[in-house]
Amino acid sequence: MLKEMLVVAVMGAVSVTAFASDQARANASQVIELKDGSTLYVFKDGKMAMEDKVGRAIRMKTDTVMETKDGRKIIMHGDEVMRLDNLLNEGHRG
Repeated sequence: MLKEMLVVAVMGAVSVTAFASDQARANASQVIELKDGSTLYVFKDGKMAMEDKVGRAIRMKTDTVMETKDGRKIIMHGDEVMRLDNLLNEGHRG
């Protein structure tokens, strides 16, 4: 019984995380997977934000060079950590 309840709780947490990520992706004009497992969101106004590999919005210094999974280099412009954090946490609010 406890095992089944744990499975249900984990499945619920995964679906909430997927929903939150969907909100961030819907608000970005481009989503780029980076070599280190993080994700870069480029918003319609050209500003960027980064999500680490466990799903948290993280701060990046402007002009930091990042490498995509396919080896391209991208320079960080306009750290929108709060914008991304709000989008990622939107699914967690009741």
